[in-house]
Amino acid sequence: MSGASKKKQGAKGSPKGSRSAARLGAVQALYQSELSDTAPSMVISEFLDHRLGKELEGERYKAADKVFFGDIVEGVSERAGEIDRRIADALPANWPLDRLENLVRAILRCGVYELTARPDVPTAVVINEYVDVAHAFFAEGEPSFVNGVLDSVARRVRPGA
Repeated sequence: MSGASKKKQGAKGSPKGSRSAARLGAVQALYQSELSDTAPSMVISEFLDHRLGKELEGERYKAADKVFFGDIVEGVSERAGEIDRRIADALPANWPLDRLENLVRAILRCGVYELTARPDVPTAVVINEYVDVAHAFFAEGEPSFVNGVLDSVARRVRPGA
């Protein structure tokens, strides 16, 4: 985990910080699940037992809202078809979903899940949080790309927001 990802998570113990940490953890868990072809439930258990709020390989992971973390990972898994269709609809016609880098795809899946299934979280918060996650991993155009795709999805699923 980079220093940038730690900075962007907010104050330790604050609701924003614990939810930001949950989002970052959810993206990492889904990325790991996809790369290792491991069931999301197994990855959730690993993250809850060994990563979130723990020290691993000399790095301290922020304490995360564990319920929120689980909701995102399980929700993305359960609604994968719907989420992927919404992402694909926001991409250029000649840009298939599988062309996206795995980590970008994980970020978008988490963001689209929150936009579609978590009306309690304001649209701007969802978009800003996942753009911050993208900044934690990428220095080039990916954060802007994430912003554009999530904004496009948000206009469709939350008109007027």
